[in-house]
Amino acid sequence: MNTLFTYIMVFPRRSAFVLIALLAAGVAEGLSLTALLPLLSIAVGESDDSGIGRFMTDALQNIGIEPTLDTILLVIVGGMFLKGVILLLANRQVGYTVAHVATALRLQLIEALLASRWQYYLRQPVGALANSVATEAYRAANGFEHSVNVLALSMQVMVYAIVALFISWEATLASLFIGLFLLIALNRLVSATRRAGNKQTKLLRHLLTYLSDVLGSVKSLKAMARDNVADAILHEQTQQLEKATRREVMNRSALMALQEPILAALTASGLYLALVTWELSLPEVMVMVFLLTRILGLLNKTQRRYQQLTVQESAYWALRKAAEEAEAEAERTTGMLLPTLEKGISLRKISFNYGDKTIFNKMDIDLPIQSFTAVMGPSGAGKSTLLDLLCGLTEPKSGEILIDDVSLHDINLREWRHMIGYVSQDTILLHDTVQSNILVGAPSLEAADAERALKQAGAWEFVSLLPGGMLSVVGERGGLLSGGQRQRIAIARALAHQPKFLILDEPTSALDPESEQTICETLQKLSKDLTIIAVSHQPAVIDAADHVFMLANGEAERMSRTPNVFDVD
Repeated sequence: MNTLFTYIMVFPRRSAFVLIALLAAGVAEGLSLTALLPLLSIAVGESDDSGIGRFMTDALQNIGIEPTLDTILLVIVGGMFLKGVILLLANRQVGYTVAHVATALRLQLIEALLASRWQYYLRQPVGALANSVATEAYRAANGFEHSVNVLALSMQVMVYAIVALFISWEATLASLFIGLFLLIALNRLVSATRRAGNKQTKLLRHLLTYLSDVLGSVKSLKAMARDNVADAILHEQTQQLEKATRREVMNRSALMALQEPILAALTASGLYLALVTWELSLPEVMVMVFLLTRILGLLNKTQRRYQQLTVQESAYWALRKAAEEAEAEAERTTGMLLPTLEKGISLRKISFNYGDKTIFNKMDIDLPIQSFTAVMGPSGAGKSTLLDLLCGLTEPKSGEILIDDVSLHDINLREWRHMIGYVSQDTILLHDTVQSNILVGAPSLEAADAERALKQAGAWEFVSLLPGGMLSVVGERGGLLSGGQRQRIAIARALAHQPKFLILDEPTSALDPESEQTICETLQKLSKDLTIIAVSHQPAVIDAADHVFMLANGEAERMSRTPNVFDVD
């Protein structure tokens, strides 16, 4: 029940509208049901001495309507028609709300993840995030629909019970007691279904996480004939998911199978008690049998709907937990100053460590504007960490990063990043057109910006020769292009929004000498207008740079040029 109330609290306005509509529908149905008893009394030619029958008759006479057979029929039909119209409006709102719930949960998670610290984001498996955005959000939205149905059925039970109480409170209370006993007795099946649903949520997350990783490295696995190992693991996880789904289906079927014969037995018992024990009149017995059958049937439907809710609720809680964890890891937003880049970038006394491992120890570096700086060093020396510090993706333990003599801590981080063009070590292109890979959906950019960026990156010549030009599809991860072409498109993507600071992480590590030389010449041209820093161990990049730093032992040593040799200053 906690999930049901949580849905109402999280989406109060929409839930309130649905609840009001359901209540109005219940009142309309209740009014039509109260007319059943006088209708049956007229039909069998007996006088109606029941309290609810007299209430209905007096109510009709007070508004000037004679309680004849045709008027009572009109009341019944009119009440049911009004109920149907109200329920239509309510169900329409439910449909809108289900779509809204899924969208709201997806956006909440996506926004929280994108606003989280980079180190937190690195710990999240991509497959699990994709599962949360797609599968878990959909299941959570279905859970809201089931929760609304539980409320709707509960209100119908309440309406029928109120009408039945006016006819025979003894029979009504006895039936409600039996119905509740039935719900409790079969609740073990509901609990088993909840466990199966929890298992499904965990298995789906693990399966999609592993599948995402396998698909990302499927080329190398197939090349080594090791794709069968991945297939075996995926097969095992899929079988476990099948078992959990089978348990859910079996529990749901068992609940339905047990409810129907029990309902028949309870209806027969109610009929016997009404005729023999409480000696009700024939019209009262007929109405009571109808009402009690409906009450018990609705209780059974409520339990089945609640069982379906328990299957989906684990997805909602898993999604909500992921969003809350991401929100707790949000980036700092202390800086308010707008950045400029007219003097240069300086790192002063920077210290940084990962656990017990020291990466930087009071390191100093100066990056002049409109220059090309290369950074080299052995693996683990902190080259990529340096780039993360410059982007504000991570913060130093001590020391300052100064942008035009202003501490990065005091600068609006998002505005600073708008001034950065970033090319990562792994060039990952979308399975989309060249233009889409450059603009990446930015609303402020258009085709002219993509063309300009391609020309700046030295990529316009080969792109213009493609069959569709900028509208040519590059294939999965850019597989239809060469390594050098992919890298130049990645550089064009970084240049599309006209940054002032260009950051490159191993820009030529996977390129042939000719493509590497082309990239280096492009960077030298760009450095006349941009401030560029590139992490690389490639000699061509080092030779092309204006300034070179060697990272080692937690420090940055500036290298000076001699013919064909770099010496430490």
